[in-house]
Amino acid sequence: MNTNMTVREYIEKKPLLFDGAMGTYLLEKCQTISEEHCELANLTAPEAVKAIHEAYLRAGAAAIKTNTFAANCQMLQEDITVVREIIRKGWEIANCAANDFTGECFVFADIGPVPVHEEEELFETYLEIVDVFLECGAKNFLFETMENAEALGHISSYIKEKAEDSFIMASFAASPEGFTRAGFLVKKLFWELQDCESIDAVGFNCISGPKHLLEQVRSLPLDRIQKYLTVMPNAGYPTMLGNRIHYGASKGYLGRIAKELLEAGVSIVGGCCGTTPEDIESICKELSPKLIQNLYQNRQKPQTEKAGGNSKEMVSRKVSAGVQDGKEECCLPEKNEKNALARKLMAGKKVIVVELDPPVEPDIDFFMEGAARYKIAGVDAIDIADCPIAKARIDSSILACKITKELGITAVPHMTCRDRNINATKALLLGLNVEGINNVLTVTGDPVPTAMRNQIKTVFSYNSAVLARHIQSFNQEIFADNPFMVSGALNINAVNFDSQLHHAEKKIANGVSVLFTQPVLSKRGLDNLQRARKELPIKLLGGIMPVVSYRNAMFMSNEMAGIEIDEEIIARYKDKDREESEVLALEISKQVVDEISGSVDGYYVITPFKRVELVLKIIELLS
Repeated sequence: MNTNMTVREYIEKKPLLFDGAMGTYLLEKCQTISEEHCELANLTAPEAVKAIHEAYLRAGAAAIKTNTFAANCQMLQEDITVVREIIRKGWEIANCAANDFTGECFVFADIGPVPVHEEEELFETYLEIVDVFLECGAKNFLFETMENAEALGHISSYIKEKAEDSFIMASFAASPEGFTRAGFLVKKLFWELQDCESIDAVGFNCISGPKHLLEQVRSLPLDRIQKYLTVMPNAGYPTMLGNRIHYGASKGYLGRIAKELLEAGVSIVGGCCGTTPEDIESICKELSPKLIQNLYQNRQKPQTEKAGGNSKEMVSRKVSAGVQDGKEECCLPEKNEKNALARKLMAGKKVIVVELDPPVEPDIDFFMEGAARYKIAGVDAIDIADCPIAKARIDSSILACKITKELGITAVPHMTCRDRNINATKALLLGLNVEGINNVLTVTGDPVPTAMRNQIKTVFSYNSAVLARHIQSFNQEIFADNPFMVSGALNINAVNFDSQLHHAEKKIANGVSVLFTQPVLSKRGLDNLQRARKELPIKLLGGIMPVVSYRNAMFMSNEMAGIEIDEEIIARYKDKDREESEVLALEISKQVVDEISGSVDGYYVITPFKRVELVLKIIELLS
């Protein structure tokens, strides 16, 4: 730090101007550096990294970030010893550039998101990084491009204990629609950190360009903000040129928007992906003495005493969109008059949902006839799988719209993470909502068989729990008039059921209201279902799938993921013909119903091999 002031003292006199992108600009200037992890350049090309810092300082930046954004074992796939050396070297390079600079300058320890999803494990990972910076003498920290607020309160409190006069910033990566990649509303995360005593500045960066982040800022009630507000947008919209990402914003554009950001209440500005020293210079030119005087004449300082906050157990102020008078608006499915399935289920009445697999060819007569017959039989909803076993079938959402419109029956289409990213998912949800569909079952999706991976590429950019969180965020933001009831799957046949329960708890925390179980055809499955009933605060639909032959039993037991059949049941089908097997299937299904009835809120019946007649007989047992 080449100044006698603290960061807080500096910001109370004028806005703090940060540098721009290290990674994209370093790659532009040194194309021999690996595009994957520019942090390694701290060891392989330290002079190049220093030159970037110096370029930003000459452009007018008063704060620079260390080249350590992805410096963690998970991202770099390196041993902790190597990571520590990268961090130390990154700190040394940035401070060397700052010490050679004659103007005012602060160096911030830059820490990006870590792909660890357990709160305690994430804290331990942050701790490894933070301790190295503290050993180096760091007092200013930036946690940027965050997708959630997990462990931020805990780690920032730890930093304050070690360095009481430290200044800590947290910045969330905000999409133009206002969501993080993990499915959180950035406004909600922003207000969450307002009550974290150990964090000094909160804001947004990355993913979006300047205009979108300006809109985010303008939507905030500034009189309720307790922290300094920071915004570091991308240079503009990214495009691909010659296998590299370029940002095509015109000269001076970032500077003009930065001026509007400052006028809207922002105290800390800078740039993220695609920004260059030229962009930072354009902001610097806008920071005239007259502008600063106008900005600070009526600006209210952030409160130094926080109201009732605890940095380790943060309580959200919930002042974001969808929140009024400090109370969160409920977009609960049982409150939705348009969702008959949700209302019945949440009223404590048992429901019947029947799964029909979508056809592999355009002939849908059987599917439509089956759905119609199930409706007449009194089922509450038709469940439609999304390309099960990763085999292309008619789209589940299109069929859901068709049976809803033509048959007037509730549909529950599956929605996988395998075949579409979050943009495609949001577009699909918008279409479903327009068509009156307000139930979905989120699943990660079966992996594509290895032999087909050269022809078929999966997405898997998020899992079913994250997808559920996205949908609930959409419920709050755009589907408040007709929210989706989100369901999920529970594998009661898993050998490690503790892991399944833990994953189920995550789904519940992310907004899943109902869990559909795998078929109950084993003692383990029954025991686990009964355990789930006791331990999970959620509605459960018990899986019933009639076994129709000995061959079918062997196939299900050996080749269908998540299904387990007791050997005793398999043996009972041996040497049975079709008619005898169907009688046995009905008998076993009745036994399953009797065994699980006290542990479920409804039944999830799966139609095997187009055996609608058999399933109709099972429905009679349930009615």
